[in-house]
Amino acid sequence: MTALVLPTLDLYDSWAATVREFEGGHVDGASIPDEEAADTTREACERLVGKTARDRDVSMPPPPGRVHASTFWITDDGEVVGFIQLRHELNEFLENVGGHIGYSVRPSSRRQGHARRALGMVLAEARALGLERVLITCDEDNGASARTIESQGGELQDVIDASAYGHGPTRRYWIKL
Repeated sequence: MTALVLPTLDLYDSWAATVREFEGGHVDGASIPDEEAADTTREACERLVGKTARDRDVSMPPPPGRVHASTFWITDDGEVVGFIQLRHELNEFLENVGGHIGYSVRPSSRRQGHARRALGMVLAEARALGLERVLITCDEDNGASARTIESQGGELQDVIDASAYGHGPTRRYWIKL
């Protein structure tokens, strides 16, 4: 059964196996800096657990250029199958490319409904934060992600050229909470 859990060292082995499936590439919603995407050591996981705790701690200001965010690991029967992050507000980059929510599911666990269910659970978290609507984006050619967003009520606002941000054409959706 799909569930969301806060990052924890208790799931290190499962986390590492999941990250390895992305073969060192960017992992949406995982809060892993791209330069560390291939590092699946226990120390990397420990740094990530600490970073995600600081990111969600609204009593401390976020680092420059960042916003507070809640990162969750998507699990299925206690095993990590993906990642999802809820950003508490938007900055310029998030408004154009990243959105309030980013997520990814490990390749071996795709097409099982985990992203759809996790997105539904994170929308409840967004409501609890007092957000009235959330922006979610995906690459224009990512039909699976577009269907996931639309399944949770996403309404397409537009498709933008995000090359100024190092991305290609990007679909921007809003979900009213």
